[in-house]
Amino acid sequence: MDPRFWRHFDLPLLATALVLSALGVAAIYSATLGIEGTDSLDSRVLRQVIYVVVGLVLMAGLATTDYRVWTNLAYPSYGLILVALLAVNLIGRVAHGSQRSFHLVLFDVQPSEAAKLILALALARFVSSNPEGIRTWRGFGQTLLLAGAPTALTLAQPDLGTATVFLAIWLFVVVVAGARVLHLAAVFVLGLAAAPLVWLVMPAYQRERVMVFLNPQADELGSGYNVIQALISVGSGGLTGRGYLSGTQSQLHFLRVKYADFIFSVVAEELGFIGATILIVLLSVLIFRGLRVAARSRDAFGRLVAVGIVAGFFWQTFVNTGMNVGLLPVTGVPLPLISYGGSSAMTVLSCIGVLQSISMRHRRFEL
Repeated sequence: MDPRFWRHFDLPLLATALVLSALGVAAIYSATLGIEGTDSLDSRVLRQVIYVVVGLVLMAGLATTDYRVWTNLAYPSYGLILVALLAVNLIGRVAHGSQRSFHLVLFDVQPSEAAKLILALALARFVSSNPEGIRTWRGFGQTLLLAGAPTALTLAQPDLGTATVFLAIWLFVVVVAGARVLHLAAVFVLGLAAAPLVWLVMPAYQRERVMVFLNPQADELGSGYNVIQALISVGSGGLTGRGYLSGTQSQLHFLRVKYADFIFSVVAEELGFIGATILIVLLSVLIFRGLRVAARSRDAFGRLVAVGIVAGFFWQTFVNTGMNVGLLPVTGVPLPLISYGGSSAMTVLSCIGVLQSISMRHRRFEL
């Protein structure tokens, strides 16, 4: 690789990712303290460290690879991920009422996480190869089909949270690509019309989550328990927090699933409003550096890939923090690089590798 490319390596993006990864490991350590040992492969902390290291290796590999190779690999990768999503629905590991992952020896692999990056690549490939097509009903409808297939397979697991991430990626990409307002309005109207049907076919526990969002006190010891405890956790942190490893909601185990869905509540209680704000600022830096990469891209494909990646980061941050403070229903969307999860961490770091590749190649050099 030409050394001149490294002049445009985005150091702030890398530094932000490293800081967030370290904060994530620290938060997971606090959230799991007293639940499990921290010196074996059964430890979520050690596993998360391994996931981050593997993710950094993937990031380095993708950063040094010309992102334009994905114009040829996007569709085959998309086909493979659809096969993986179908397979996980048939033979995947069942946990917490859903079938989302394959169990491979010591670790679980969740195809829907990798599908976030692959969907961004496939949509960017399709739209950039025919820029005017997005403004036609046919071209616009084809982008819906591209996003709809992984969305439907993910809903079947069921995993509503990840399905909404796919839709966010699709929306951001087609809007930036120049989709017509009429087409977007038609999708919005059809979505509203289909809402009653979606409610009827939605799994019972997901309907409960919506009802709990509207009135958490309706079932304080049941489906509303986590939401109420998360709100108590966030509120009790005050300005500066109770101190690292000193949160009552997390350390006394009132807060469930605290290392994943409700990790933001752990941070807010222990580090307070200031700590939670710093975390949100860091995630915002990640998003804005991604937008900068998109704006500086040398071609439409790179720009749309970056937009799709940023859309995933933004939506996951918005939904996870929103459900932790009671502004959105609980959907199980991880907070990027903070929530526990190998597939999530490796996918986010892989996405950052692709962003680095686009950033380093945004100028043409005479060779």
